[in-house]
Amino acid sequence: MNEREYFELNKKLWNDKVDYHFKSQFYGVEQFLKGESTLNEIELNLLGEIKQKSLLHLQCHFGLDSLSLARLGAQITGVDFSEKAIEKANELKYLTNLNAEFVLSNIYELPEKLNHTFDLVFSSYGTIGWLPDINRWAKIVAHFLKPGGKFIFVEFHPVRWMFSDDFASVQYGYFHGGAIVEEESGTYADANAPLKNISVGWNHTLSDVIQALINEGLGIENFQEFNFSPYPIFIENAKIDENKFAPKGLENKLPLVYALKAIKH
Repeated sequence: MNEREYFELNKKLWNDKVDYHFKSQFYGVEQFLKGESTLNEIELNLLGEIKQKSLLHLQCHFGLDSLSLARLGAQITGVDFSEKAIEKANELKYLTNLNAEFVLSNIYELPEKLNHTFDLVFSSYGTIGWLPDINRWAKIVAHFLKPGGKFIFVEFHPVRWMFSDDFASVQYGYFHGGAIVEEESGTYADANAPLKNISVGWNHTLSDVIQALINEGLGIENFQEFNFSPYPIFIENAKIDENKFAPKGLENKLPLVYALKAIKH
């Protein structure tokens, strides 16, 4: 398969997930509509004051985090390649009367859809694993940042993706080794969803990510690793603290999330 075919498989996967995610307790759309934020402490600390700042949110799914950022006063543009996700994002935008724009695009093709730059670019949790080329990704980040603009990135740690879902064995190598094609049942937000899809992913090391950004003229201001996930995404979850989860039996033993802030010189 070529890259286009990989992306088509993943787009079907994500289009099929949208309705189940939208209705799930995991995403908490009902609570969001009542005013709750979907943002976590990790990204909020890195973002800082964003009122009146222009912000591009890459791979935004159906826009809950984008609209939570809009509630904080940012001028939001959210991007996703799933048609159904963008439809739901626009539905939420009108229900909340928040100021945001949502763009349907594969992020590699985004320069063909947008022609302005931003104070901030933001991406979080489960995004780059769907992209084959981390260097092209970094070029997109740099392309859309104003000089002096900042990139805020929070992602699941690549060490986590080495393990099988139950953490019983090391299933994949740490280093980038080409496409990982799997059959996926259900979804992390609803394990009982009657879904069966092919997914295609890629592992990217910390050095891959950081060096790709440096190569595009971004300076790393802040880098952190965390021994928890803010989401209960494991087969067996151990609750370390409020909104802090780890695989049961592996508490405080593995890096599960990392975060960085980079500035465009």
